[in-house]
Amino acid sequence: MIITRTPFRISFFGGGTDIPGYFREEGGQVLSTTIDKYCYVTARKLPPFFSHSVRLAYSRMETCSSLDEIQHPLIRVALQEFKRNCIEVHYDADLPANSGLGSSSSFGVGLASCLTAMDGRTASKKELAERVINWERNVLDEAGGYQDQIAAAYGGMNHIRFFGNSEFAVHPYPLTRALREAMRERMVLCYVPKQRLSAGVSVARDVNKAVIRENLRFIGASVEEGLKLLHSPDLDGFGRLLHETWLRKRAFSGVTDDDINGAYDRGMAAGALGGKLLGAGGGGFMLMWCRESERARLVEAMAPLLVVPFDFDADGTRIIYYSDTV
Repeated sequence: MIITRTPFRISFFGGGTDIPGYFREEGGQVLSTTIDKYCYVTARKLPPFFSHSVRLAYSRMETCSSLDEIQHPLIRVALQEFKRNCIEVHYDADLPANSGLGSSSSFGVGLASCLTAMDGRTASKKELAERVINWERNVLDEAGGYQDQIAAAYGGMNHIRFFGNSEFAVHPYPLTRALREAMRERMVLCYVPKQRLSAGVSVARDVNKAVIRENLRFIGASVEEGLKLLHSPDLDGFGRLLHETWLRKRAFSGVTDDDINGAYDRGMAAGALGGKLLGAGGGGFMLMWCRESERARLVEAMAPLLVVPFDFDADGTRIIYYSDTV
């Protein structure tokens, strides 16, 4: 039995520029961090006592006699690539799926790590990220970008760059204890209870439209500006920059609605300097940024939305249990 723990991520700036239809022509970059909210994937060899050869437990249960019968697309593709039958896979998570924190890619990375370990080896972070990118974007042809798979595999706060040849580079951003605490005291993460499939609202469908390109250029440039602000004493400016990029992002089709806008406006009226809906949009987790002195008032104003405390994660995906017995 093998159990992996893989973090979810918060993307600050650059989301959308990691879509291949954009970065292969103009380059892309994101600034993101993983957090201490995780998904857990358990995989074990299935004992030969059952009428089925595959058993899966996620938001539903599946028992199958062949890999082709598997309904979950990502699990089917993964088990087919690894030629893994006679297997049981369980998925558990700290937070709900389809909520803007890269949960699908985190699951894929955790599953890839499990299956690699079952073959008796350890995959590099780059291999895990590239494998899941291939599953999601090429084999399954799902719309979206590359940042979630990379964040889940590498962990930590990173400046990730994307190049025209589809390669990427990960530049870790070291957080001092003081900066880490200052950022934590300024961030409020709250849940807008509307789940959605990111491919359904992804800007990837419209990436060639002129107005989308113009906004993505601004969003991409905000990464370097955000990094400068983290190097400066002006953490308020980091929040204001989040607001500027949110104004660009919410112009994309399907990203927001009256409920989301209402929650965001409540936060701004209560002292937030800026924020954004995480992920592709349409619902899920919203990040707000405020001065430390305004945090309590902001949390109160976001009710009845659930506010989720969190810390930073530095490790990326990890194998937390390994046994070669059934």
